[in-house]
Amino acid sequence: MTTGLLIRLRPMGPWRVGPDSGDRDRVDRIYHSDSLYSAVTSAMGRLGMLDEWLEATARASEPAVRFSSCFPYQGETLLVVPPRNLWPPPPSSKVRWKGARFVPLGVVESLAAGRPLSEDDWIIDGSSECLLPFVSPPAPGPFRVSVRSSAGVDREGAAVSPHSTACLEFTPGSGLWCVAQFSNDAAREQWTAPLSAAFRLLADSGFGGKRSQGWGRAEVAITEGLGEVHLHTAEAGEQVYWLLSLFHPAASDTVEWSQGNYTLTTRGGRVESDARWGDHKKQTRMVAEGSVLVAAAEPRGTAADVAPEGFPHPVYRAGFALAIPIPLKAAS
Repeated sequence: MTTGLLIRLRPMGPWRVGPDSGDRDRVDRIYHSDSLYSAVTSAMGRLGMLDEWLEATARASEPAVRFSSCFPYQGETLLVVPPRNLWPPPPSSKVRWKGARFVPLGVVESLAAGRPLSEDDWIIDGSSECLLPFVSPPAPGPFRVSVRSSAGVDREGAAVSPHSTACLEFTPGSGLWCVAQFSNDAAREQWTAPLSAAFRLLADSGFGGKRSQGWGRAEVAITEGLGEVHLHTAEAGEQVYWLLSLFHPAASDTVEWSQGNYTLTTRGGRVESDARWGDHKKQTRMVAEGSVLVAAAEPRGTAADVAPEGFPHPVYRAGFALAIPIPLKAAS
């Protein structure tokens, strides 16, 4: 993995990440890479850099920047959706490993190196589905799912429409992290400052749903370099890749779909544009985070135009792969 930015978002209130179903009483635990790209693109538009950004990413044969999805962190520990070929470990009498949706990055590296996990050292936080170090008494996870009630009132006060909305509430010292990976040093020099500005703008205005009510705001910390995200999990020449983003294959991608261990998801959503607001985007089938692909070369991905029929301009859904080489099986 080449150079990039490690971005930590520490929420200052609830976050609403809408699930694929669109249900108000449910919330996703991942802020997906396609949504992150859309948010950054919107911010680039407000910064006066929209055309330049689209030419460098969605319209380019090799995007200058690609994003991971946003995963939880707690303290200094970055958690992630583990590779499907290494998780879960063999069954344990103490820990129900398959109940963990997120695990520390260090756990992935241990499994890839063939080092087993001690069932006495770990516990699963049921609310956040995170694998955490065992302490007594158990510490809360990085977030919990909550449901907040509100009501819509018409201007004359004659009608009231109560409703409930699910959200994520984060514990102190916890939040979400992601990676912005640059294609080369020139891209890093060109886009580090604009991306930093875009993330700070988004942190002030909010990510996800209910932004008009102050949801989705955060404090942002951006560091150059990928730190522990640059895992040394595979030798050069291995052709197995672990996805940290959603992935929409490009025509040039050489994935062996009969192999690997992957799962698919359907992405929808609504358009947010000055031209028209709220139209349904075309749905796209994408490979989900945590999937493990076998390919002759690193998966690249593409940005699909998901604009509704007759829409006045393209609407891009980023499916660029941010992938890490890993062993097909744990080392022995």
